[in-house]
Amino acid sequence: MPKVIVINGSPNPVSRLNGILLYAEEKLVALGWEIAHLHVASLPAEDLIKARFDSPAIAEASRLVAEADAVIVASPVYKASYTGVLKTFLDLLPQKGLAGKIVLPFFIGGTIAHLLAIDFALKPLLSALYAKHVETGVYAVDSQILKTDDGSFILEEELAQRLNAAVASFAETTLLLKQ
Repeated sequence: MPKVIVINGSPNPVSRLNGILLYAEEKLVALGWEIAHLHVASLPAEDLIKARFDSPAIAEASRLVAEADAVIVASPVYKASYTGVLKTFLDLLPQKGLAGKIVLPFFIGGTIAHLLAIDFALKPLLSALYAKHVETGVYAVDSQILKTDDGSFILEEELAQRLNAAVASFAETTLLLKQ
């Protein structure tokens, strides 16, 4: 059973980004994948800011990444890039912390103007961490995800189709490269 870790870089625990992640996770679970979660904003802030590589929380988070076959990296876009809390965590991974991993990025923003943030902001960092392959990510605009009163999410059909294609390619590539 393949194992994926979902690294959620949102500082907001009720972000619309969760709608994307829940949708993708449901698809992967249906394919038999094991899912691990890491919400980086839940890590001790002092450990992140002071780069405490040896902190138990940071060591455990790094272990989860190391044990995964594949990684989903998700973030809202702030100031044309991923969040600072995500960058701070990724900086604490070992130099080759993503070696051999397939990575699928998911970004969400308030406008389509930041569509290229995955390619120009995140992909260079993932390459520096020796990711084996970075899949074509999915960028969503906030307005494509409706947050309901009960806390669930409704995704526009076009976004759901792009997520279906991205998750299918991610799963196929991971299984092919894992052999």
